[in-house]
Amino acid sequence: MEDISNYESLKESAQKFYSQIGGIFSPALNELIRFTSEGFNHLIFKRARSEREKTSQILRFKLLPLAANLIKLSTTYQEFEETLQEFEVKTFKKRAAKTKSVKYWGIIAIIDGRKIKVIIRKVGDNGIAHF
Repeated sequence: MEDISNYESLKESAQKFYSQIGGIFSPALNELIRFTSEGFNHLIFKRARSEREKTSQILRFKLLPLAANLIKLSTTYQEFEETLQEFEVKTFKKRAAKTKSVKYWGIIAIIDGRKIKVIIRKVGDNGIAHF
């Protein structure tokens, strides 16, 4: 079992690094990829909002610089998926469900002997692409 005693310091330094990125231009998608708070939260939580195991989080924190580099260097993406998802939106002070197109791109590479996969998501046709 991996040592998780330095979890807090790793999380803090990863968060600092992440917040300094802001955005990276992706040659593969020919657009700016934003590094939003939602993306950082995804390193800590799964889709169902349950927390990932600490060892999994630590691995993601450590691979963050490689993931950012991968987006910057990759000229192609290896996976693509488009789905429809329901989102809760506020319209005229009322909550309503709205279906939007969601696109996912997967960029995969072997960097420093490790296979790394970065997912980029874009919600709606006019949405921003984000990590």
